[in-house]
Amino acid sequence: MRRKRAKTRTVRSRKRVSRKKAPFRKVSAVKPIGKVTHYFPKVKAGVIKLTQGSLALGEVIHIKGHTTDFKQKVASIQLNHVPLKRAKKGQEIGIRVKSRVRQNDRVYKDRQS
Repeated sequence: MRRKRAKTRTVRSRKRVSRKKAPFRKVSAVKPIGKVTHYFPKVKAGVIKLTQGSLALGEVIHIKGHTTDFKQKVASIQLNHVPLKRAKKGQEIGIRVKSRVRQNDRVYKDRQS
C-alpha cells in the first residue's frame, strides 16, 4: 500500500515555511495635536505645545502617555497668563487638567468634539 504525502513537504535545501497572514490591525486615523512639555502640580495645569491644528474652549481632548490616559473638556486656556478662547498651531499654552500629566504625553482632539 502506498502512503499519501503530506501537503507541506520539505525540500532538502529549504526549510518549512508557514504562510500565515499577519493579523489585521486597526490603524488610528487620529493624529496628535500636540504634546505636554511641563506640568505644574500645585495649580494642576499642564503646558501643551500645539503642533497640529487648533484648540478651543469647550472641546474635548484626550491625553495619553505611558501612565496617563484620560479625556476632559477644555475649561481654560492661557498664553502668557492671558486667557484665550482659541489657541493656534505653534503656540505653547497652559490648560487646567483634572489629573497629573507628564512630559511628552500626547494630546489628541476627541472625535466627538
